[in-house]
Amino acid sequence: MKNKEIRGLSKEELHTRLGELNKELMKENLQRSLGSAPVKPGRIKQIRKTKARFLTFLNQKEKEVAKK
Repeated sequence: MKNKEIRGLSKEELHTRLGELNKELMKENLQRSLGSAPVKPGRIKQIRKTKARFLTFLNQKEKEVAKK
């Protein structure tokens, strides 16, 4: 997901997407721990980076509200 798309999301949408990413990350980590070959090897790294982006934008939105 691109940064422009993330900026347009509300806090609630960011929280729901974070939950989805957490579930997906757990699923990928489970597959890796069971020893099965991943379909997309770089997917775990991609999910972690996307999760960090969401958290960054979420913190920025909370700081904006705190300033007002």
